[in-house]
Amino acid sequence: MSETYTNNATFNLVFQNIPDSLLLNKVSKKQIDVRIEANGFQFLSFNVKNKEVGVDVSTVSLLKGKYYIPPNVYRKQIDKQLRSMTVLEVDSDTLFFEFTRLGTKVVPVSSKLNISLLQNHILDGQLAIEPKEITIKGPMDIIDTINRVNTVSMDLPDVSSDFTKEVNLYKNPGLANVTYSNNQVVVRGKVSRFSEKVIEVPIKVINLPQKYEIRIFPDKVGVLCRGTLDELKLLNSNGFEVIADYNSITNDESKTMNLKLLKKTDNLQSAELNEKEVEFILRKQ
Repeated sequence: MSETYTNNATFNLVFQNIPDSLLLNKVSKKQIDVRIEANGFQFLSFNVKNKEVGVDVSTVSLLKGKYYIPPNVYRKQIDKQLRSMTVLEVDSDTLFFEFTRLGTKVVPVSSKLNISLLQNHILDGQLAIEPKEITIKGPMDIIDTINRVNTVSMDLPDVSSDFTKEVNLYKNPGLANVTYSNNQVVVRGKVSRFSEKVIEVPIKVINLPQKYEIRIFPDKVGVLCRGTLDELKLLNSNGFEVIADYNSITNDESKTMNLKLLKKTDNLQSAELNEKEVEFILRKQ
């Protein structure tokens, strides 16, 4: 076993230190034949069958649009890895590589939570997502088509209190070469009980023909508002605008005009008109 022997071996190539800006698509060969010299103990301990050697791709060169590593470069790398043996011969083929250039993009995250609230409960404000944006990395022609990333769908039934959920981000199976800076986000929601309150709002007539005056009955309309108790306490008619559009009259015999809620106070869960139309009397001045 102490005698010196020579042997042929085939090594699988493992490509290391690929530049972050590149994705390796194809290489001209993934195995290399090597003739080595060592004593019997070294062969026995090393077991040259189906071994791997690394190739440092950061040493790649570019010539006329082609990436390559010449044999003298990767021969030195193999020598270092097999230093307990003597490398007599190595394949003399140049390694050629095909890469896709990678890019990055910051995109917003959207929640796909299906939230079912208990009766008389509302989401108090928008859902908070942390982080609200992530960085995606991949082939430029692919990430240019991605404008947002969604969470996976998740059902939250019978919600009646504030909640915090860790939710995975959904990744389309067709995006195997795209990576996310985060695979999860935290979604938070504030839940409050809501109540109802009716606000009387003056009606404003628009598009009235010149030289005509109009009287409407009634001249105010109730707006049914749903929101938290704190929001309802602050409500007054100044936060709303209701219009009666003269152009909504469909024929000369009509005595009613349609009403429209043009503006409402922000942050309310909902606001609805108690009446959809108003009667009127039109007189020429």
